[in-house]
Amino acid sequence: MEGKVNDAPAIGIDLGTTYSCVAVLHNGRIEIIPNELGYRTTPSTVAFLDVERLIGDGAKNQMAMNPANTIFDAKRLIGRKLSDPKVQENMKLWSFRVIEGPADTPKIVVSYKGQEKEFLAEEISSMILGKMKEIAEAYLGKVVKNAVITVPAYFNDSQRQATKDAGTIAGLNVIRMINEPTAAAIAYGLDNKPDFIGKINVLIFDLGGGTFDVSLSTIEEGGIFEVKAVSGDTHLGGEDFDNRMVDHCVSEFKRKWNKDLTENQRALGRLRFACEKAKRILSSTTQTSIELDCLHDGIDFSMRFTRAKFEELNMSLFSQCIKTVDQCLKHAKIEKSWVDEIILVGGSTRIPKVQHMLRELFEWKELCKSVNPDEAVAYGAAVMAAKLSGSDDKNVRNLLLLDVTPLSLGVELKGEVFDVVIPRNPQIPTKKFKNYITTKDNQSSAAIKVYQGERAKSTDNHLLGKFTIYGIPPAPKGDIHFEDCFEIDPDGILTVTSKILSTGISNKLRIANEKGRLSKYDIEKMVKEAEKYKLEDQEYKKKVKAYNALEDYIYNLKKKVKEYNANKRMHPESLKKMEKAIDETTEWLEDNQAASINEIQGKKTYLEFVCTPLV
Repeated sequence: MEGKVNDAPAIGIDLGTTYSCVAVLHNGRIEIIPNELGYRTTPSTVAFLDVERLIGDGAKNQMAMNPANTIFDAKRLIGRKLSDPKVQENMKLWSFRVIEGPADTPKIVVSYKGQEKEFLAEEISSMILGKMKEIAEAYLGKVVKNAVITVPAYFNDSQRQATKDAGTIAGLNVIRMINEPTAAAIAYGLDNKPDFIGKINVLIFDLGGGTFDVSLSTIEEGGIFEVKAVSGDTHLGGEDFDNRMVDHCVSEFKRKWNKDLTENQRALGRLRFACEKAKRILSSTTQTSIELDCLHDGIDFSMRFTRAKFEELNMSLFSQCIKTVDQCLKHAKIEKSWVDEIILVGGSTRIPKVQHMLRELFEWKELCKSVNPDEAVAYGAAVMAAKLSGSDDKNVRNLLLLDVTPLSLGVELKGEVFDVVIPRNPQIPTKKFKNYITTKDNQSSAAIKVYQGERAKSTDNHLLGKFTIYGIPPAPKGDIHFEDCFEIDPDGILTVTSKILSTGISNKLRIANEKGRLSKYDIEKMVKEAEKYKLEDQEYKKKVKAYNALEDYIYNLKKKVKEYNANKRMHPESLKKMEKAIDETTEWLEDNQAASINEIQGKKTYLEFVCTPLV
């Protein structure tokens, strides 16, 4: 790709669980960039085949045929431990294999080009981000480097850092990470700028394929966006609704035929695909059916699904969504009646029951549908990317974003007590100090464990990392004072510093270096590997092009030979020689599918030489 990096605009990427989207400020307006098939969103799916790697639509389209080597849901693994109950729950439903890596990190195992390969969730996410980067580069005709990437508001520190690492591996300079509902609020605010005066309260209800966020923001004329509170669940979305349908079909199959579908990964892959399609249909009609020939042990599976049945299976999840909205309003200290706009974001908000329950909660207030639920997040990210790149666009230049961090942060005290240093929902960036004392006589060191969450017992929260401060001067317990400083940067990523006040000795924990997260060396190694995979993909495409070119050339030559034979326009011996060369090359092509580009091009050059009189 030609072009200078520095003259390419920064892009905004919505890295979704099921679909991703990329946008850019171009020619004075925000444009959602279509992929090579013309679609404005791209499946967050990566597939590994014997001969190539597919990302996006190509990967999703062959999922049912190659379930063990088709990876989706990387966002549900990123920044999590293998022992996480949510990961364990999902592993039962995934058709690909997940094993334990170092420090309880989940690793995805696939077969690629005849070899077993292991990938971290960051690497799979980086492949999807790399694809979005390529889509933008093809559209702009320039090398893209800078990007704003969105994350669920309820992502913890580890998940944010892992997402940032994925961007680095993809060759992107991540200039900022912003919360998905905040990006959607920006999209709404800029789209409806002339329509409001003063200040309005906006509730963003963001229900995607794998994550759920609720955010309450105020938007002031002039482009001031202030997030008041966020709530959510990083493990709730459209995929869970699909899973309930799949479970129901598996039970029905067992009841009817006394056979267990879960033993057949390919059958499960086909069933999941059919359930997702049925779910989408049920948003516009009240019934549909799932028909799958030869699903398992030669048995055809057919089942009628009504919207009512779908709603019954998922009612507990829908109710959870509504409870979360209530929670968010409480944290923001805002009454329901004070909410001016309810904005729907994410494909799963198309489900009629979800919309009905939301309207019911807000006493039948109309829901705002002026924002495209699939594209709003990428749109807002592109606005932020333009702002951070110093765009002179008036709307973008005046934008002021006041975001929050979603979960409380603190340290563990004696007896596994969680002591909060930064309470949930403060504006970021932020910095808070808190003093502590030694708990033993002549204590020489202190272990500091940093947690994130809302539970009173430290171990019920998410452990972000731990470090030790040494060199405490001997003294009775309680005499030595420490100062812990918690600092959150604009990306929502945390640094903790602990200092002995009497000596000034300090130690620091950057969560980026937490055990189990990627080191600088790991990231550099993965960047090189990502480049290698990209080159392999390009080589494969070139090979396919050369192969097709030779095939087309043979086809045209055969047509010409027929014409010459019919018209007797050439000496029979010369024609025979050419026919022999064409037949030999055809046979060679069938027997040498794995031939190199040079060999294929060499065969074409030889044919061109022998068959010159025909051309």
